[in-house]
Amino acid sequence: MNRLFFRFFVLVMLSITVATFVVYFAMSRLFGDPLDDIARRQAAAQIFLLEQYVDQAPADEWLVRLNKVREVTRVNIELMPLAGARAQLPARRQAALERGDVVLDPAGKAFFRRVDLKGDRYIGSADEVIHARDLPIDIGLALQMEALRYVIVALALLIPIALWSRKHWQGLQALSSVADELGAGKLSARASFGPRTSIYPLAERINHMGERIESLVASQENLLHSVSHELRTPIARLEFALELLRSKAPDGVLTPRIEAMEADLAELNALVGELLGMARIGGARSVPAAPFALAPALRECALLLDYPVELEIDDAIGSVNGNRRLLLRAVGNVLRNAQKYARARIVLSARRVGTAALEVVVEDDGAGIPEAERERIFEPFYRLDRSRDRSTGGFGLGLSIARKAIEQHGGTIRAERSMLGGARFVLRLPVNGRE
Repeated sequence: MNRLFFRFFVLVMLSITVATFVVYFAMSRLFGDPLDDIARRQAAAQIFLLEQYVDQAPADEWLVRLNKVREVTRVNIELMPLAGARAQLPARRQAALERGDVVLDPAGKAFFRRVDLKGDRYIGSADEVIHARDLPIDIGLALQMEALRYVIVALALLIPIALWSRKHWQGLQALSSVADELGAGKLSARASFGPRTSIYPLAERINHMGERIESLVASQENLLHSVSHELRTPIARLEFALELLRSKAPDGVLTPRIEAMEADLAELNALVGELLGMARIGGARSVPAAPFALAPALRECALLLDYPVELEIDDAIGSVNGNRRLLLRAVGNVLRNAQKYARARIVLSARRVGTAALEVVVEDDGAGIPEAERERIFEPFYRLDRSRDRSTGGFGLGLSIARKAIEQHGGTIRAERSMLGGARFVLRLPVNGRE
């Protein structure tokens, strides 16, 4: 947000600077160089004496009056050949000199003017030029005055813009905070602005969006809870009915069918459990966190898996601040996923990444995950194994639950290609709850 307004002010300043140069060059092209006009005003007294006193003298007194002016002024006035004056002036000013105009040289603090055009002052006067030097011309002061004018104009523009922008900046900062809270899961966050504020319509739309999201999430959670809990009742009834059926059935007659139905019920019961777990994680706005040692927790998680796991964990990785049960469930889900597809090896490792984060890595030597599928496998109910038989089992919820649990702690999870040939899951966690 600060960068946005900084760029805006830089753009305004650049626009004012460009406008200043454009004005200067436009005025120079249309009406002459403004510096010449300033220099002419500063040398007005000497030009006035020349034009109104010296030039008004009769022909035989012209040089006398010029000498009198030279005696009473500090300006160095001398006569020089016309050819010498032409050599000192740029080509664009020579035409004015030929016309008999006063040609100023602001940088040299001087001016040139022909004595006359017809030689009426004295013999040879048509080929001579008055060169006045050391005029009281101070272009530096003039430039400072012009710069001050432009600074005043710039301030007159920038101060109202700054005051106007400050209100917008404060409002947008408040909206940004509300958006951060909504993104962090605090769906009750709302923006509070008066109807007369300029960003009130935007704030109202964000509030409506927050209300809609909160309503949809609450509806989804309620539906998921309700459906899951309602399914528990018929599942319990079916389990009771199967027990009665097993007790009443002749020995060995219906046992295979009963076992198949019990397996289906167990699968359905597990699905309901996964749905409830997913609902609890998705509905949690925040998770209770506390520091715990990561290395022993990961070893405990590996022991719960009915499969040999190679451990590459150093006790020096230290502690992590989070919900121990939730994080171990995420790691356990990833390990169980690896167990389904591993041929012989599963490797669980953990390492520090700088001082603010750590990574838990689960690798297997299975068939791996196609690159195009590596993001989709974290979607609920998405499975690489389309057959859904019990050789691989699962409902496509384990990795989705793992991602939700990791994201609740401000971390990330991604799938890669393992050096073992199979899949490699990287769980990145901030040490203090947020990176």
